[in-house]
Amino acid sequence: MPPLATSPVNPIGQQASSAIILPACVALLCTAVLITILGQYTDLDLLLADLYFDSQRQIFPWDTTWFAKDFMHGHVKNVLRGSGFMVLALTLVDFVRPLRSASPRFSARLRVLSLAFLIEPYLIRYLKQNSNMHCPWGIDRYGGNQPLLRLLDWVPEGWNAGHCFPAGHASAAIWLCALAVFWLPHSPRKASLAFVGGIGAGFFLGWVQQMRGQHFLTHTLWTAWLASALLLGLVAAFSGKLLTRPAASTTFGAAPLPKPQA
Repeated sequence: MPPLATSPVNPIGQQASSAIILPACVALLCTAVLITILGQYTDLDLLLADLYFDSQRQIFPWDTTWFAKDFMHGHVKNVLRGSGFMVLALTLVDFVRPLRSASPRFSARLRVLSLAFLIEPYLIRYLKQNSNMHCPWGIDRYGGNQPLLRLLDWVPEGWNAGHCFPAGHASAAIWLCALAVFWLPHSPRKASLAFVGGIGAGFFLGWVQQMRGQHFLTHTLWTAWLASALLLGLVAAFSGKLLTRPAASTTFGAAPLPKPQA
């Protein structure tokens, strides 16, 4: 009977999983508290929106510029969406007929990236459709006809829902933070840079929308938080292939390795 080969899980991989997931959960909890405080108990959202609002003309001048409206809101968003569909197509090809040069870990990374691209925008869209909060242009401070409603405020009876929370445009790029999995667990520094780069790209798109009066700062921050939480959930779901490393294979019935001489 031929010997049976096994690939036991390396305990180092399990330690890597704990070293990544547990601190990330704590960081998510802390940032959620911080963003809530910023939005609910400070006027930072309003102060930043004031910078881009022309009180004399009662408009946000950036709203109609080519750069903000056509280039960033249109062309850049379409390029990012097209890139996401290319990743999705590659993932489907790998799922139907695994790429010869792709390892199981690479396939898992592709699936995490594709799921981030698919889930993040639709999650944000669902939350927006059920949100009572208004965009800056819709509140009375900036020429609208609705009072400011914060995240934890009680919704008055008969309230006209604004459907503006969280920031949707930022989600067109913020899914790129999932690129971090291509450097996990072997290069945490590069993974961190990729994560920050993806969050930064989404934050930049969100900031342009703030300049147009389409969102407040905390709208974008919550989108970044949701993207981070989603990525953490996907990493945890695929941790068996992403974060663990198989130990050197052993063979039943094979001679034991010689002990090192003293």
